[in-house]
Amino acid sequence: MININKNISLNQLQVFVQNNFQQKVDYLPNSFIEEQKKALEVFNKRIFLEKVIDESISFNKSLSWNYENKNLKLTTTAEELIKVFKLRSDVFAEINYQEEFPDTIEGLNFDKFDTHSAIIYYHNNKEVSATIRLIFDSKDKLPSEGKVKFDDMRVKYNRIGEISRNIVKHRGAGLNQEFKYLMCGIYNVFINNDIDIALSGIKKEHLKLFKKLGGVEIYKELEGYGSLDIPCLIISYNPSLASKFFKKVFLK
Repeated sequence: MININKNISLNQLQVFVQNNFQQKVDYLPNSFIEEQKKALEVFNKRIFLEKVIDESISFNKSLSWNYENKNLKLTTTAEELIKVFKLRSDVFAEINYQEEFPDTIEGLNFDKFDTHSAIIYYHNNKEVSATIRLIFDSKDKLPSEGKVKFDDMRVKYNRIGEISRNIVKHRGAGLNQEFKYLMCGIYNVFINNDIDIALSGIKKEHLKLFKKLGGVEIYKELEGYGSLDIPCLIISYNPSLASKFFKKVFLK
C-alpha cells in the first residue's frame, strides 16, 4: 500500500508540475524557460525510474525461482536494481555500446522492458559482476522487434520472451564463470515460469558458443544491429532442449 500511495503522489505531482510549466509567463527570459525544461526532463526521468523499480520488484517477486546458489539471484530490492542498472551503464560505456543502448539517466541503464523482465544478477564479494534479463512478452512487444517482427513466433508458441542485457564486468575468452551462472539463471526462469521460446540478438561470431547450450536455432541473419555495424543474428533458444554439454558443465 505504501508503494501504491507513493506512485499516486508522484504521478499527481508530475501532472501538477507539467500543467504549471505549460502556463506561459511572458516576462520570463528564454534562458530561464530552457533551464525549466531541463529540470522537468530530469524530474520526469526520476518519476520513470521510480516506476521501473517498483514494477520490476513486484514482477520478480511473482516469479518462481529455486536456484540454490546464493551468488545468483533475481533482483527483488531497489538497491539490487540500481547496482544492475549501474553495471549495465559502466560496461556499455567501456565497450562503446552507449549509442545503441543509451542510459535513461546518466550512469543508470534501464528501460520500460525492465518492468516485466526476470532480472538476474551474479555477485561475488558484495560486487555485482554480471547480469542478464529475460523479458516476458507484453503489449510493448519485444525490443528486437525494432529490427524484426516476431508475430509468427506468437502464433507458434503460447508465450515468448527475449533475452537481453547480457552483461559481464570481467570478460575473457570462452566460457567464464559469470556467463555459466547467468545461463543457469535463464534456464531456471524458463523452466519454472511457462516460457515456450526465447529470442535473442547476438554477434554472429558468438553462435558457436551459444550452439553448445542446445535448443538454439538461427531465426534471422542481420548485417548489423541498430548502430552496431557488425554481422548479427537473432536466435531462438529453448532451454528445455538443453544439450548434454549444458547439463554437464552448467547444471552440475
